[in-house]
Amino acid sequence: MKILSLFTKILHYLPGEISHNLGLKSLKILDTIGLLRLVVNTEDFSKSSELNDKRINSFFKIKNRLGIAAGLDKNGEYISCLAALGVGFIELGTVTPLPQDGNRKPRLFRNRLEKSLLNRLGFNNKGVDYLVDRLRKNTSNVTLGISIGKNFDTPNESAHLDYEICMKKVYEYSDYIAVNISSPNTEGLRELSGRSYLDFLLKNLKTLQSQLSEEHGYKPLFLKISPDESNENLNYICESVLRHDIDGIICTNTTINHKDAQGKGGLSGKPLKEISTLKLKFVKNIVGNEVPIIASGGVMSQVDYEEKISSGASLVQVYTGLIFEGPQLISNILNSKST
Repeated sequence: MKILSLFTKILHYLPGEISHNLGLKSLKILDTIGLLRLVVNTEDFSKSSELNDKRINSFFKIKNRLGIAAGLDKNGEYISCLAALGVGFIELGTVTPLPQDGNRKPRLFRNRLEKSLLNRLGFNNKGVDYLVDRLRKNTSNVTLGISIGKNFDTPNESAHLDYEICMKKVYEYSDYIAVNISSPNTEGLRELSGRSYLDFLLKNLKTLQSQLSEEHGYKPLFLKISPDESNENLNYICESVLRHDIDGIICTNTTINHKDAQGKGGLSGKPLKEISTLKLKFVKNIVGNEVPIIASGGVMSQVDYEEKISSGASLVQVYTGLIFEGPQLISNILNSKST
């Protein structure tokens, strides 16, 4: 793990998106030739304590509470090598019905001093059909979530159709579906969390879930929310989740409330932790034990991980922390007593 983490830190001196892709490709090569499992000894990790969440336990079985957030592997190309790092689950995507390039480059910026990432990627992905092809070939038994979204040029009035297309295609290959309405990098997407769209979207997806479960079994739906929501609208979102029996919440996406020198985009990493955790506590206070929460946002250490758990999360995701600290972060967390 320490060797991989050292390599990760060297990559920090390359442009953001180049180092991101190079890191993943190197990890995949190590996995393919069999060296990754020699470098990463997951047998040293502590045994997972039993999850005190009946709904999570009824949805799927995972070996630990730690997962990788959506965005790291958008197209399902790195499932095996990421699973080999020892995490309990991986969220792929966000995927859209049609392939799209995303926003113009450069669009991913690293701030080593602040330990933050600014991204304005814009749902760049190879499309849902490509992802499904990768999922068909997947031989890993790691728990997989699939994050679904809409194409940039689909109007919000028709957004539900994009989500339905993606959900139909990935459903049988997923362990859960993450509904991403909170990315700040697709124009107008966050409007889907408002009263004009949210109830309609959730109602349609819940109906589709019921239909698909008859053939493929029950796969839970998680709604991914923004840390920038007002408490008033966040209260409405939680009530809508409960009203439509949505299975879980992912708390949270990146924030646009920042003054990063690189300009607009979603900020993740250390500066996101405080506001993300505050929103986690707010959501937990509303939904209680009715709806499990996956915490995401600013987990840069074992202490951060444990704070998310103590604040009400059933599961925790990392992304930016993995970019900065490398796989050693996973080892540090999974060797703690609370995993």
